[in-house]
Amino acid sequence: MPIKDVFLPLVGQPRGPALAAIEKCVAVAADLGARISALALEDEVFVRPKVMLPDDAASVATDAAVADMQVLLNTFTGATARANIRAQSRSAKVPADQIAAILAEHARFSDLTLFPVKPHDSQTEHIVETFLFESGRPVLLCPEQHADALRPEFETIMIAWDHSARAARAVGDAMPILQAAASVRVLTVTDDKTDAIVQSGAALISHLREHGVYASFETAKGSGSSIGKVLGSWANSNAVDAIVMGAYHHSRLNEIVWGGVTKTVIGQPPCWVMISH
Repeated sequence: MPIKDVFLPLVGQPRGPALAAIEKCVAVAADLGARISALALEDEVFVRPKVMLPDDAASVATDAAVADMQVLLNTFTGATARANIRAQSRSAKVPADQIAAILAEHARFSDLTLFPVKPHDSQTEHIVETFLFESGRPVLLCPEQHADALRPEFETIMIAWDHSARAARAVGDAMPILQAAASVRVLTVTDDKTDAIVQSGAALISHLREHGVYASFETAKGSGSSIGKVLGSWANSNAVDAIVMGAYHHSRLNEIVWGGVTKTVIGQPPCWVMISH
């Protein structure tokens, strides 16, 4: 199914990297030929603060939050006008503890969510995890710290293949962008290249070929490094535009306690990352 309807949450402060990420997300939507819908959420804690503030201080905090949200919306509106794509936007004030759930609910009505990611930011990670477990839709992560250098066209794509159901789901979700790519490379990180691993990679290559995607299969050694770091290093070394991967192969609790591929990538994506659960 083609990607025709994408969702862009607008949260947080309008720092330079965040604004650049909004521009790139709109450019991706334009390249896909999709409609883009934005939802800007203002943290209602500024309206009903838990700590008592003088009236003038509360007013200043509220005005600042509204101003931040408006800057995000203005950046989105300007980017969509320049890209000449169909777009819609709205804003709302909600309690801070409901932001992630509300965004995930809106994501259910889009083919793909584009989400700017601040490096190693707990709120960002919480929102992304909520998308993965509650939206039923894939998420395309845009690393804010690399936004200026990111290409909106995905010419070279790497599939992080670990033979799991979640990885298979990610491949299915990403099929439209895989079909449009010039180069697709399937990568399995392993220190032991067994016959089973080779056969699994070959089977995926055969499946992709039936959809008009001519991919190659490769392996990379972990050599004691985390798989997330190996994927990031490999992507950077091979000029990968986007990574396609499944989320949380192990239990969510284990990922939270011990770290893991998903948390490593969410914490600091090396490039565009399309992730499904």
